[in-house]
Amino acid sequence: MTRLDTARDILATLIAFPTVSSDSNLDMIHWMADYLERHFARVEVLTNADGTKANLFATIGPEGDGGIVLSGHSDVVPVAEQDWSSDPFEMREADGLLYGRGTCDMKGFIACALAMAPYYAARDLDRPIHFAFTHDEEVGCLGAADLIAALEARGVKPAMAIIGEPTEMRIIEGHKGCCEYTTRFTGLEGHGSDPDQGVNAAEYAVRYVSRLLEIREELKTRAPEGSAFEPPWTTLNIGGVHGGVAHNVIVGKAEVEWEFRPVVNEDMDFVKSEIEAYARDVLLPAMQKVEPRARIQTEVIGEVAGFEPMERNAARDLVMKLTGANTAGLVPFATEAGLFQSLGCDVVVCGPGSIAQAHKPDEFVALDQLTACLDLLDRLI
Repeated sequence: MTRLDTARDILATLIAFPTVSSDSNLDMIHWMADYLERHFARVEVLTNADGTKANLFATIGPEGDGGIVLSGHSDVVPVAEQDWSSDPFEMREADGLLYGRGTCDMKGFIACALAMAPYYAARDLDRPIHFAFTHDEEVGCLGAADLIAALEARGVKPAMAIIGEPTEMRIIEGHKGCCEYTTRFTGLEGHGSDPDQGVNAAEYAVRYVSRLLEIREELKTRAPEGSAFEPPWTTLNIGGVHGGVAHNVIVGKAEVEWEFRPVVNEDMDFVKSEIEAYARDVLLPAMQKVEPRARIQTEVIGEVAGFEPMERNAARDLVMKLTGANTAGLVPFATEAGLFQSLGCDVVVCGPGSIAQAHKPDEFVALDQLTACLDLLDRLI
C-alpha cells in the first residue's frame, strides 16, 4: 500500500466522524490517539472544561525542545441547508477528487500527517515531530488557545509549526486576525410619547456604532509602513444592529454585532481599549443616571490573533526549500497560526486543497494535492 493509499483510507475514516463544531469531536480524537500510539507516539488527549471536546498533542522522536509541529483542526462547518450530491460524511471519489465535509478543510492535511507517522517512527529523528489536532477552530480557535496555554504551562517549546490549512500547497506567511463580538444594551422600556422617562437601548447602541465607525477611520492612519495586506490597515465592520418591539415603545434591549481584523496585535488592544472606555465612561453613566440597572455587556464570540509576516521565519524558509517555491504570500482568512506564533514558534501555513472549496456543498480535495502534501512531509525527515 502506498502512502497515498494510506492517506486516502485515513481520510475516509476521518470524514465519517461528523465533527461539526456544535458537536463533540471526542470519537475522532480518540481514534487518532489510538492510531498514533500504535505507531510509537507519546500521546496526550486534553479535554475541555466540560469534557465534551478535546485537543490531541503527540510526539514522535526525542524528548526536549525544538522540532516541528504539524497542526490541524478537527472540527468542520455544518452541512445543514446545503445541497450535497452525496452523503457529506461518507467520502466519495470521482475523477481524482475526494468529496466530503472536511476533505480540504482540513482533514486532508491531518490524514497526510497521520499517514506519515509510521515513516517518522521508523527513523532515528534528530528532532521531535509533534502532532497538534484541535477543536473549535471554526468558531474562534477555542481549542488552539487552550492547547497553547497548556504547552506554555508545561514549558513545551517547538521551534516551528506547519499549519495545514488549504492553500493549494502555496506558502503563506501572514494573515490578519479576526475578532468578533456581540455587545448588548439593557435600558428601560416606556411609552414612546415620553422618551426622557426611559433609557432607549437602541439609541445607545447607535451611539456605540458611531464610535466604532470613528475608530474605523482612525485605524486607517495606523497602517504599518510597507504593509502588504489589502487593505493595508485593520478593518472594522458592523454586522448587525437589533432591537425594539414597536414604533411607540422605548427600546429596552438592543444589540450590536461587530468585528475587526487586526493587521498587528497592537491594533487589537487599541480597538478594545477605545470602545471599552467609551462605553464605560460616556454611555453607561448616562444610561444609569436614569436607570441604575442599565447595562452594557460585550460577549466575545472569537478572538483569533493575526499571523504577522516576519523578516526572519525559519519555518517559511524550510518549507520553501523543501518545495522549491521561491515566494510566500498572504491570505484573507484566519487560521491558528497566530496562536502558535505567540508560543514563540516560527510558523508557516501550507496545506492541500483550495479554500475556494471550503464550507461549500460537495467540498473536495484533489488526490494530486494530497500527493504534494505527502511529498513535503516526507522531505521533513
